[in-house]
Amino acid sequence: MQLVFDGHNDVLLRLWTHERDGNDPVAEFLNGTTSGHIDGPRARQGGLAGGLCAIYVPSGDLVFADPDQNGHYETPLAAPLDRLPSLGVATEMAAIALRLDKAGAWRLCRTVKDIRNAMASGVFAAVMHMEGCEAIGPDLSALEVFHAAGLRSLGPVWSRHNVFGHGVPFAFPMSPDTAPGLTSAGFQLVRECNRLGIMIDLSHITEKGFWDVARTTDQPLVATHSNVHALTPVARNLTDKQLDAIRESKGLIGLNYATAMLRPDGRSEGDTPIRDMIRHINYLVDRVGIDCVALGSDFDGATIPEEIGDAAGNQKLIAALRDVGYGEEDRRKLASENWLRILASAWGEKNA
Repeated sequence: MQLVFDGHNDVLLRLWTHERDGNDPVAEFLNGTTSGHIDGPRARQGGLAGGLCAIYVPSGDLVFADPDQNGHYETPLAAPLDRLPSLGVATEMAAIALRLDKAGAWRLCRTVKDIRNAMASGVFAAVMHMEGCEAIGPDLSALEVFHAAGLRSLGPVWSRHNVFGHGVPFAFPMSPDTAPGLTSAGFQLVRECNRLGIMIDLSHITEKGFWDVARTTDQPLVATHSNVHALTPVARNLTDKQLDAIRESKGLIGLNYATAMLRPDGRSEGDTPIRDMIRHINYLVDRVGIDCVALGSDFDGATIPEEIGDAAGNQKLIAALRDVGYGEEDRRKLASENWLRILASAWGEKNA
């Protein structure tokens, strides 16, 4: 079994939602559940050894648009969120992450050494990530607190606008060049992440925002869960020019399993075959090189191919990579080692 370290999941959102319904998130992760995509038993079954676990404050007003007669759709951006309620939700999710760590359900990792040790001991290696920084606020005071709690990766925006920048809508077909980029607070956030050693994720930001980060950060460019715009022209996917910039920075793209970002028609349908995942991986490897491609499933946050199903099905993708000619070393890079390299670089670690 090839162990997988994954660049993005929303398991904390699912656990938080279920806790509000009266369930115990620690027991749900430890003992397993029939809902969602990730828990401890299914992760072990599928070789999912760890990943970036997102703190994401949901938008209650988001309603996905149906495709028109040509298969085109454009979902209006969700409204901006208020800071204080967002901080409350984010704190509750961070508390769940810390409780899972205390209970031994997973290990909350702050260094690549922590990740390697957890993976070697068979404990899920969780890295705290923040998807959209509404909870931080423009003075950045909360950033220090979340960093102390274990935050080591963040995306300045989700697919909505905030005080730091602008997000792209869920739309097909559409360019990612949909709105302005970073605000002055956004530039300061990037600089502060560089100082603290917090990786910056470009997955939901506009194309202008992408270039704003590229000219400001001292880190490699990373999109934790995005795919190829030339193959599936949703606004969330990356253009060839963006891919080239990621390659030049020795950065990383994590393959998103979301079917709407894989299919040629941009639809969110479960019957999407694994070959569409391979199609995007092949394109990425050809464009940016094997060292700059990894996995970023979006488990618990998207419709994924039925052939994969959930975390227990991860090895089906690994087997498909083998079947189309990826050797053992390349599979290891795609499954985990490329992520560990990029995290070590963003976190300022040597010999990790």
